[in-house]
Amino acid sequence: MSAIASPALRPRRLRRSALPGLGLSMGITLTYLSLLVLIPLSTIVLKTSTLTWARFWQVVGSPRALASYRVSLTTSLAAAAINVGFGLTTAWVLVRYRFPGRKLLDALIDLPFALPTAVSGIALTALYGPRGWLGRPLRALGIEIAYTQLGITLVLTFVTLPFVVRTVQPILEELDGSMEEAAATLGASRWITFRRVILPNLTPALLTGFALSFARALGEYGSVVFISGNRPSTTSSPLLIMAKLEQFQYAEATAIALAMLVVSFTLLLAINRLQAWSRRRLSHG
Repeated sequence: MSAIASPALRPRRLRRSALPGLGLSMGITLTYLSLLVLIPLSTIVLKTSTLTWARFWQVVGSPRALASYRVSLTTSLAAAAINVGFGLTTAWVLVRYRFPGRKLLDALIDLPFALPTAVSGIALTALYGPRGWLGRPLRALGIEIAYTQLGITLVLTFVTLPFVVRTVQPILEELDGSMEEAAATLGASRWITFRRVILPNLTPALLTGFALSFARALGEYGSVVFISGNRPSTTSSPLLIMAKLEQFQYAEATAIALAMLVVSFTLLLAINRLQAWSRRRLSHG
């Protein structure tokens, strides 16, 4: 037997990391998450526990609360779905084409991140209100946007647009163009190439952008409060929670928040499972 051990029998050298070891890094991570996430969320449960079970179900199952869940979920899902389509198109234009003003358009995508949400709500309400530049002609056509769920969806779409674009854009930039060339060589049309070659590679990123947009829209308050008009049919769960807090009904407010937390976490968990399944299917395909 040779005195020199084969590479397969040599012990693996541990890579030295610039960051602390697992124990210290995990401790810092858990402390950080506890202070910012776990402890604040636990206060919701503790405050809600001051209610009896009968009172809790009465609060979270009241007609007004159920209506607010419906408004929040439908508008958030609609805004996230719209952004998947338009966000993909915007990312495609920014990556695949070169045109004057491209860098300016790329910078404008991040504007909803920097702009206060209250400013977004005021601007869109003034634009689509009954006397706004676009609201007046649309109202003449019988289309009401401000103070309706359509207006809420429009505001949420504006606020959450960057999530899809910034999630899909780097995947498009790294996508290998040789696959599209091979598909074209084999006689595939542009639509078939997009549907069978490009879209499967973008599906995990699209699901991630959808989940981020949905989560951001579900808790949005600053921009929605202006365009909702404080009507029962346009009262979302964040608006209802704020109304409860203004009436010093803290336990009732946390009960509604806990119900929305459970619903949103369940939906996000389902989306993440779907995203993981899509990645496994892509890797095995």
